[in-house]
Amino acid sequence: MRNYEVVFVAAPTLTSDELDAFINHIQTVVAERNGRVVKIDNWGKRPLAYKIKKFREGYYVVLNIEGNGSVIAELERRFRVTDYIIRFISVRIDEALKRSEKIKAMRQRKAPKGAPEISAPFDSEEASLSDF
Repeated sequence: MRNYEVVFVAAPTLTSDELDAFINHIQTVVAERNGRVVKIDNWGKRPLAYKIKKFREGYYVVLNIEGNGSVIAELERRFRVTDYIIRFISVRIDEALKRSEKIKAMRQRKAPKGAPEISAPFDSEEASLSDF
């Protein structure tokens, strides 16, 4: 199973009930294709950086999904045919997570066991400009 992050922006003309119904519909589509929605992060209505389809704001929703490419292909197809979806993007994140875990493990192996942690001078409350 691969991990994906799917972000979509829905039109601000939707009600919260309609948006919740659409998110539930997405969950059923993912489940039908043997995927799993790990996390749903509904950011609510936010301003857009620029006008898109005459809208200045939209509802942002971030989904973390475990599945294969057919799940994401079906979601993207549904996003394209749905009128109230302004923008969407799907990103595969499992490779990035694997890479970051590998780098973290390599750093821990290279660090000497008794080496003290290096801290910045402004981490403590006592540090000030007069110390320099």
